Amino acid sequence: MNLRDLRYLVALADHRHFGRAAAACFVSQPTLSTQIRKLEEELGVSLVERAPRKVMLTPAGREAAERARRIVAEVEQMKEAARRSQDPQAGTVRLGLFPTLGPYLLPHVIPGLRARFPQLELLLVEEKSDVLLARLRDGRLDAAILALPVEDEQLHVEPLFSEPFVLAVPDRHPFAARTRLALDDLADQRLLLLEDGHCLREQALDVCQLSGAHEKSEFRATSLETLRQMVAANVGMTLLPMLSVQPPVARSPDIRLLPFEGDPPRREIAMLWRRSSAMDGFLRQLAALFRQLPPGLLGPGAPAAPAA
Repeated sequence: MNLRDLRYLVALADHRHFGRAAAACFVSQPTLSTQIRKLEEELGVSLVERAPRKVMLTPAGREAAERARRIVAEVEQMKEAARRSQDPQAGTVRLGLFPTLGPYLLPHVIPGLRARFPQLELLLVEEKSDVLLARLRDGRLDAAILALPVEDEQLHVEPLFSEPFVLAVPDRHPFAARTRLALDDLADQRLLLLEDGHCLREQALDVCQLSGAHEKSEFRATSLETLRQMVAANVGMTLLPMLSVQPPVARSPDIRLLPFEGDPPRREIAMLWRRSSAMDGFLRQLAALFRQLPPGLLGPGAPAAPAA
């Protein structure tokens, strides 16, 4: 058994197809298939159920693949630690972000990051939060930026910032004449929300519970941009995170953005990584950069008047 064979098994577990797994490992399909059979012979168990059109792992195969994944991840950590001992600011970081944050946060962070760490290769992965957590735990990500809470004693949580929500309403809505809202103003209102699996959906549902609002359940959006377009089309209202309504995001003349009075509803954003990570010191520096957003970007003065 060697590290190469463990990589093959992990690739097969990820792709569930011998051809795609072989391509991901830059070897021929017969080579990968032969090595998997040798691994099965060495372990004395079947790891794979082979069918004409798909591949499934046996229970023993799934357990072996998860152990192999951890071993491969630890080896990569060892290599990364060695590289960083020579140049702490170079190397590769695989960073996960969720879709309702990444596109709106990165424009404010990447220029400073490039200036501070010009040799850093930052590989960004955008996925839903549960997928990011799974990849972080099994070593396929070095760190992830997520909304709290996240309960996992194996992960270090580095708070970054608190992001308020604003209410987006069509320009014809009675609320459009207002400059600010109290949370109680949402009582009995029906809000457009994202589909299941998005953490923003859960955050918005929490706000609905606090305010007495309800979901407009006949429509669920697949993205934040779809929600925005539905509001512009006068379908309903929704909650938007503050970063998603700040430049360079274009403003719609058909949408009115209303901040909340007092302590607005918000989500807490943090960077997480494994406590065992050999990159802990560098990730703390990286988190500090993500924490340094431009002044006023998350302040209370979200513009209420639409702009073309």
